[in-house]
Amino acid sequence: MKIYDISQEVFGCAVYPGDPSPEREILLSTSKGDVCNLTAIKMCAHNGTHVDAPYHFYGDGKTIDQVDLDKFVGYAYVAEHNGDVSEDAARRILDAARKCNPDCCERILIKGKATVTKEAAEVFADAHIKLYGNESQTVGPEDAPKEVHLIMLGAEIVLLEGIRLSEVPEGAYLLNAAPINLGGADGAPCRATLIQN
Repeated sequence: MKIYDISQEVFGCAVYPGDPSPEREILLSTSKGDVCNLTAIKMCAHNGTHVDAPYHFYGDGKTIDQVDLDKFVGYAYVAEHNGDVSEDAARRILDAARKCNPDCCERILIKGKATVTKEAAEVFADAHIKLYGNESQTVGPEDAPKEVHLIMLGAEIVLLEGIRLSEVPEGAYLLNAAPINLGGADGAPCRATLIQN
């Protein structure tokens, strides 16, 4: 069994333009004679490797604590793609996932510098996938991500953004991307891993 950590380290992570960067404050330190080491953190829910809940773009959408955990944990398919993910590319990725392992079509992870198009988002929404993940800090074009988010989150697809897949070959894996349980939040950081059996 091999475990791939596909998460970014938080304090050195990529940050979506305009979002605040994570901050660490040392509250106690044994090197200063304190009883223990104690750290406080301040960060955006969408820093580094994180998941988006429907509430991120829908005022009446599910918050991260309301999303079923089975969306974040289960079989997933890693596909490599660079550039825009077209309608045809989305269909090919879903077909490859089905052929590899039918259970994998519910969670699709894209390795590479990929941007989901409106048409690809509609393919994934029509396929009723549970989770879509990519290496970028957002799905869709970075300068105009709203339309793709609305399509995918409107279909209650959880978005796993900011993953790192450079060391992961294409294929089937067991994904665990359970988020921190932040009541009422639009998203949350997670420690995402892939297990290869």
